[in-house]
Amino acid sequence: MKTFLNALIICLIMIPATLMAQSTVSGTVTDKANAMPLPGVNILVKGTSRGTSTDFDGKYTIEVNQGETIVISYVGYKSQEIVFNGQATVDVVLEEDAAQLDEVVLIGYGSTTKQDATGAVEKVGDEEFNRGAIVAPQQLIAGKAAGVRITSGGGAAGEGGEIRIRGGASLGSNFGATNDPLIVIDGLPIDQRGGAQGSRNALNAINPADIEDFVVLKDASATAIYGSRASNGVILITTKKGSANQPFKVEYGLQASTRSVTNTVDVLNAEQYMQVVTDNGGDTSSFGGANTNWQDEIFTTGIGAIHNITVSKGYERFNFRVNLNHVSQEGPLDDLYERNGINTSFVHRFLDNDLKLTLVAKGIQDEYAYANEGAIGAAISFDPTQPVFDENGNYTQYGTSANLAPANPVFLLDNNNYNNRQTIKRVISNFNVDYKFWFLRDLRLNVNAGIDYAENDGYVFSAANPNNSGGVPTNEVSSGLNRNTSLDFYLNYKKDVESIDTKLDITAGHAFQEFYIKSFVDRVSATTLTDTDINRNALESYFARASFDIADKYLISASYRRDGSSRFSEDNRWGSFPGVSVGWKMTNESFMDNSFFSNLKLRAGWGVTGQQEIGQNYGYLGIYTPSRNNAANIQFGTLPNGDPIFFQTLRPEGFDEELKWEETTQYNVALDFGLFNNRLTGTIDAYYRETEDLLSRVPVPAGANLTDLLITNVGEATSRGIELSLNGIISQTENFGWDTNFNLTFQDVEITKLSLSDDPNFTLPTGGISGGVGNNIQILRPGYDPTTFFVFRQVYDDNGNPIAGSYVDVNGDNQITEADRQAYKKATPDAFIGFTNNFRYKNLDLNFTFRGSFGNYVYNNVASDRGNTNAIVNQPGYQANGHASLLNTGFTNQELFSDLYIQRADFVRLDNISLGYTIPFSKMTLRTSLTATNVFVITEYDGLDPEIGNGIENNFYPRTRDIVLGLNFTF
Repeated sequence: MKTFLNALIICLIMIPATLMAQSTVSGTVTDKANAMPLPGVNILVKGTSRGTSTDFDGKYTIEVNQGETIVISYVGYKSQEIVFNGQATVDVVLEEDAAQLDEVVLIGYGSTTKQDATGAVEKVGDEEFNRGAIVAPQQLIAGKAAGVRITSGGGAAGEGGEIRIRGGASLGSNFGATNDPLIVIDGLPIDQRGGAQGSRNALNAINPADIEDFVVLKDASATAIYGSRASNGVILITTKKGSANQPFKVEYGLQASTRSVTNTVDVLNAEQYMQVVTDNGGDTSSFGGANTNWQDEIFTTGIGAIHNITVSKGYERFNFRVNLNHVSQEGPLDDLYERNGINTSFVHRFLDNDLKLTLVAKGIQDEYAYANEGAIGAAISFDPTQPVFDENGNYTQYGTSANLAPANPVFLLDNNNYNNRQTIKRVISNFNVDYKFWFLRDLRLNVNAGIDYAENDGYVFSAANPNNSGGVPTNEVSSGLNRNTSLDFYLNYKKDVESIDTKLDITAGHAFQEFYIKSFVDRVSATTLTDTDINRNALESYFARASFDIADKYLISASYRRDGSSRFSEDNRWGSFPGVSVGWKMTNESFMDNSFFSNLKLRAGWGVTGQQEIGQNYGYLGIYTPSRNNAANIQFGTLPNGDPIFFQTLRPEGFDEELKWEETTQYNVALDFGLFNNRLTGTIDAYYRETEDLLSRVPVPAGANLTDLLITNVGEATSRGIELSLNGIISQTENFGWDTNFNLTFQDVEITKLSLSDDPNFTLPTGGISGGVGNNIQILRPGYDPTTFFVFRQVYDDNGNPIAGSYVDVNGDNQITEADRQAYKKATPDAFIGFTNNFRYKNLDLNFTFRGSFGNYVYNNVASDRGNTNAIVNQPGYQANGHASLLNTGFTNQELFSDLYIQRADFVRLDNISLGYTIPFSKMTLRTSLTATNVFVITEYDGLDPEIGNGIENNFYPRTRDIVLGLNFTF
């Protein structure tokens, strides 16, 4: 009996072990479309770490237990799950998932899919954004899109960045018309000239954490629907709005950061300074006993914090999302930027989802405490032998006998910081109505009403320069109002006409937008100024677009916009902007059935766009401006008590009644491709662009107009480029993922004509510099890039040292004159790149982005201005520090126009690196991250920074390195 019981117990123990014994399963994975085997398919046992992948013939073998689920997944295909019930062989047929190509992409006044887009359109979504304590939204996509170059303005708190799409079609904001793209936020085009007075960045009002994606429209066929403002490209920003049938969710995010300067200007230390002064007969009695690095004294480590609290919920017909955010960011000069904002979105569907109402509203308060950035220049030139404070504890100064001497840099900060403030209260709101007609299901109406309203108040209380005996403080208060209102509507008809195997998409609409700006300033300084200024301009537009998808192979799209701008006279007020593009989806042709390509599309486009953003609303009118200085008033008569009566004078302004649009014609041809079932995708895009009637502010002959500088149409320019974008999914398994993006852009810009003169060598000076009065280092000239430098060619001795005052006699007349200056190098890069990698291992993630620029040059104005002995010992009543380049050149005088100071500024920068870890709890998910920005830069440029927007380095606020700790909770 006992033996029987023992045997029974052993059998009972063995039963579950037998049931759980692993079996070997094998099979083949093939493509449903062509029955071809698929290599590299991921085979995983769900809920375990057991997995394998198919070999070159699509075959696999895996150990699996009874009842377990086998998961088969492959990039570009729909995943499958199969429960194991003892089969010895499990063959799988995977079906291609068109979701990637069917991804919806916004275009102007509508949307399309990736596979049906015929223009140069690029989408950058939230999962691809740069990470860290990002305040300026444009930094989210730096290095992410081909043809898009973003240059930060420096390290100041709340600083924005310059956006250039395909280099820009105009001459740039320094010269007249802006090169900034049009930015549209949830359907509302914002003011290209800044949005709110006093703001360092118009986009700062948008919380970066609230952005869903950016869509960049680059070529004219894509942007022509925006007409008069689209020559420099269009960026469509969509903010997050939640989704239907979503459970209640609460999210909290914190990014705590430190910011510090990584590089400073190379100036003489105290020992070098004393040696130069001594060797050049300077006043050695003025030496102090210190060795002060004034740049170290003014730059500190700033701290910052970004808080985001978001709640969202989605019902069947209604969803909402509310975000509260607070930003505090200190700059290295102890300047401060703070933002408090609320971002809301509400979506409600009525009438069986035929009517959708969307309300997006953002309320923002921006506060800036500006530093006196003059402290940067003062720190470069102040005597390094002097201490910050004298023996009495007072700020060390040169004294009132040195009227032109710089003030103590620390004094400038301590007595001006937080006495220069600006507060901006802003509301951006958009209400959208989307209605599908009951009597014609393929027709819908879209109405979009938006407002961007900002009020600003500020004050400046600036101490007088203590070295100037006649110096007076500045007391100023200012206020302003910016109002941007927009209303547009369009009808859209989409129909799949089976009889002709064609999909139609037709849109027609109307838009109106008005900008109103009012500003007031009351300043008491050396002179008294009280001024109120009111400006307004408006745009009215009619637009239409028709798109045809024939047999899912041939794409045709045509658009037309008619714009009227109040900035031009009635004779030149209206402009027409057509665009046409075509596409051929070659992979849908029968001869491509067994093709190497998983996607192949050829597309081409042509279009005409305009430019009217000149910042001057009445440039075609003869207007009069009241005097803004009480000293200009004229006495006329007296009051009964004998007091004089003063009348405000009027000043006539210059004008050009023939002022008209810039007009840009652009041609585009591109190839979109996908390989290895779209694990590798990319685009090769080439463009050619011609701009006529360039708008610029140019000098005019004395007496020719009522001003010395006039905004007028000055000429023509061409630009061309090639863009390459590659996206690769190198690995995608349950535990490990690796994807990468690389983009490369080649570009070239050339002025072809300046219509102010028939002289082919006619030159307009630009690019103002320090050193002397009215000096310029760049030129506009036919045959050259708009950022070309204009210099003398330096002569060197046998040892390679520059010879002071010796330049190449270009024209051979045995004298050095202005005629010997030459166009030489340029600030615009020949090429730039972005390179991003994203890694994921289980719950750990790592991503980094490199950016690079090649073929660009920078003029080191700090060295040319301060790198000579006269800048040190021959100042009126004082001695100042100089640039350390003096030790190499030995220059006595300024050599401002020597090509010695034009330096190659190629660079590769590790822009962003982030390491994160996600911890899933039962009712909460926590993600921790550590991010660093501006980690290092590789360059031969020996100045402060090789990345200077206009190519002229002069008292540039240094960029910072930010270290960011992030915590994100989701409940």
